[in-house]
Amino acid sequence: MTTTPVAQQATAVAARATELTKVYGQGETQVVALDRVTVDFRQAEFTAIMGPSGSGKSTLMHCVAGLDSFSSGSVRIGDTELGSLKDKQLTRLRRDKIGFIFQAFNLLPTLTAYENITLPMDIAGRKPDKQWVEQVIGMVGLSGRLGHRPGELSGGQQQRVAVARALASKPDIIFGDEPTGNLDSRSGAEVLGFLRNSVRELGQTVVMVTHDPVAAGYADRVVFLADGRIVDELHEPTAESVLDRMKRFDAKGRTN
Repeated sequence: MTTTPVAQQATAVAARATELTKVYGQGETQVVALDRVTVDFRQAEFTAIMGPSGSGKSTLMHCVAGLDSFSSGSVRIGDTELGSLKDKQLTRLRRDKIGFIFQAFNLLPTLTAYENITLPMDIAGRKPDKQWVEQVIGMVGLSGRLGHRPGELSGGQQQRVAVARALASKPDIIFGDEPTGNLDSRSGAEVLGFLRNSVRELGQTVVMVTHDPVAAGYADRVVFLADGRIVDELHEPTAESVLDRMKRFDAKGRTN
């Protein structure tokens, strides 16, 4: 079986938002969280979304990931338009096409690490690809901890389980919402390294919301939001270049 080289995959689009708008409330209490945002997330690329508090970065991720509705515009995962899906179809798409990593690890305490990793596939009635799952487990360094329950694991190890769970079902795209927010710097660096390696070695697509310039430095590209709009983009970022770019924003998230 032939596989598409990662370099070729990078030219294709895993997810796309077009003129995406999200409005909360009405009248004087109306808040425009997203203001006609258009952005592509390319296959086999690690994208970080950054911006001041209230900039719309989490709202953008939640709308593109199918976790939140949007007011107008378009969102596509691959060739599938999210706005045209009914609730059951959207649930199926999230289960089959999307992986999630959250700040809270969201592991079931009664299940072992391995059972947590395969849980989404078990719920879907799909048989895990044993060779792929073993490859993922090896990459995140969990081989010796698979029989342990979450309470017997450190925070960093629990987030490794969450990363492995997101990768195990071979999703089209993985969304991470502050995935290292509850970790110390060493554990956070390990998790970010695993995510970067999943892109470079496995051809995975990762989109991560973060406020941390160090975390964003692991990405291939950083998209900056302010006031619900994309205002800047940075390729091949470093923690220093991200921090420098962030300094251009004032407290309201506008560029100087």
